Amino acid sequence: MRFSAVTIDSYKINPLKRRLPPHLVVGMPALSPTMNQGNIAKWRKQEGDKIEVGDVICEIETDKATLEFESLEEGYLAKILAPEGSKDVQVGQPIAVTVEDLDDIKSIPADTSFGGEQKEEQSTESAPQSKVANLSEQSSTVSRISPAAKLLIKEHGLDVSSLRASGPRGTLLKGDVLAALKSGASSTSTKEKKAPAQPSSQPTRDSQAQASTTSQKTDAYEDIPNSQIRKVIAKRLLESKQTTPHLYLSKDVVLDPLLAFRNELKEQHGIKVSVNDIIIKAVAIALRNVPEANAYWNNEKEETQKCDSVDISIAVATEKGLMTPIIRNADQKTISAISSEVKQLAEKARAGKLAPNEFQGGTFRQATSSIFLISNLGMYPVDHFCAIINPPQSGILAVGRGNKVVEPVVDCDGNEKAAAITKMSLTLSADHRVFDGQVGGKFFTELALNFSDIRRLLL
Repeated sequence: MRFSAVTIDSYKINPLKRRLPPHLVVGMPALSPTMNQGNIAKWRKQEGDKIEVGDVICEIETDKATLEFESLEEGYLAKILAPEGSKDVQVGQPIAVTVEDLDDIKSIPADTSFGGEQKEEQSTESAPQSKVANLSEQSSTVSRISPAAKLLIKEHGLDVSSLRASGPRGTLLKGDVLAALKSGASSTSTKEKKAPAQPSSQPTRDSQAQASTTSQKTDAYEDIPNSQIRKVIAKRLLESKQTTPHLYLSKDVVLDPLLAFRNELKEQHGIKVSVNDIIIKAVAIALRNVPEANAYWNNEKEETQKCDSVDISIAVATEKGLMTPIIRNADQKTISAISSEVKQLAEKARAGKLAPNEFQGGTFRQATSSIFLISNLGMYPVDHFCAIINPPQSGILAVGRGNKVVEPVVDCDGNEKAAAITKMSLTLSADHRVFDGQVGGKFFTELALNFSDIRRLLL
């Protein structure tokens, strides 16, 4: 999906003021309704390159996907302010500067500040650091020691005279002791304390061993940077568990009719569909027949709102996080059409090429996406699980794997006998403000009928 470039600052600079030519400052755009920052994934244009109308300047990783940033202006890329790989660039923050003529690039000094360079951030950070350093010098003499600092000093055998106090009125704080330990003060003090009793190199070796052990403990973990998508997922799921009352309902359904129908489509009609494709259709028909379940909670009005269309989201695992593309009007589409659309959307999601209308709505209403999500872990050894609602959706159906079980069944003659059947566990996590027990019961009744009589999906 391509987005047009929007400049946050378009103006002509007075030639007498720093002698800058006319230029445009390009800011980080808001490429989705919930985006407030983004990452520069890749620059398609480099400094000095010609830019035509419609050219893709760079690729930006948003909270939803990686999108192309398209220019509406002609010119030349004079300066890149946010280099490739820049993280958490705020919306509106300058990321590049363009000029009208190629010769104008030479007229922009390398040290010119446009408000987006790392140089400016460093200078901003250096001011408080200098202030802290001055205060530290003024109050370096230890006149009092906090209780926590005393414990650390006693534990590590530190020399108080070698420590610097940063607290008010010369108070030695816990952070001061920790900073000293980090800088290696522990080994020095240990040596000084133990040297008179045993004048050998053993204390030094002990302290080195202790420092080595501490270093190994410190390096025993690895920080894994989060993508924008994962950050948003973490924030929304935490918000969901804190603010959305979850209602959990579960049911085992017989899977054999569905499997037989799937084999029939393949052998007699040459149509290949997955179990998940048929589940999407079954859920869509159940939502259509129980319109109270096809609804969401409107926070502004504090009431339930029913939806006109039945839109189903599917969970697709990608390297950057979980994406939820939408199958719109799923109740009106054939199973083969759903299967084809799922494959296309899943491929786009894994490549980070989903268009906004493929994972969110076209308006800024509360319900900017589908109302219902299906999360299928049936391809893994997972029998059943409970999923977390992804706001503003009102429900998520967790689908486990099919298992062979032996149960009594009634044959065509009315006789009861033991038989091996395939059962699958379904667990619904629903917004209790929308779903009560009755609505959930009606929904599962319809859904179970769709699994037991697959012909219902063809009506």
